Amino acid sequence: MLLSRVSALIAVRLHAEDGGDDVPLLGRLSYDRADPYAVRAQFFTRDTALPSWCFDRQMLAEGLQRPVGEGDVTFRPQWTAGGEAVRIALRDSAGGQGAVLLLDARAVTGFLDETYAVIAPGAETFDADGFLEELLAR
Repeated sequence: MLLSRVSALIAVRLHAEDGGDDVPLLGRLSYDRADPYAVRAQFFTRDTALPSWCFDRQMLAEGLQRPVGEGDVTFRPQWTAGGEAVRIALRDSAGGQGAVLLLDARAVTGFLDETYAVIAPGAETFDADGFLEELLAR
C-alpha cells in the first residue's frame, strides 16, 4: 500500500530564555504527499492549541546536524539534559515575539524516516502548471 501521509505526536519543551523551567508541550508533526516539501507542525498544551507552522522538510532534516535557516524560523542541534535535540527558534515578525522549542532529535529523525517512505529526499516534485491553473481559477 502506498502511503500518502504520516504524522507523529512528540514531546516538546518550550525553552525559557530567562533561565526558568522549560514548559512541556505536545507537538504534532505531519507530512502529506500532496505538499512534498513541507512539514506542518501544531503545538499545544492540554488546554490550548498554539499557532500552526509550516517548515521546509529539508531544513528540518539539516537542522539535526547544523544550524540552518534565517528570519522567522531557524533550526540547529542542541544538547540538553535529556539528550540530543533539535532547537527550533520561531519569530512572528522581524523583531517580534518569538519562542524556542526543543524537540527530541530521535523523535524527529523517526518522523523524517517515515516521510522518506512516502517520498524520498530529492524525489519531490511540484506541479507548477496545476498550481497556476488553480490560482488563476480563483
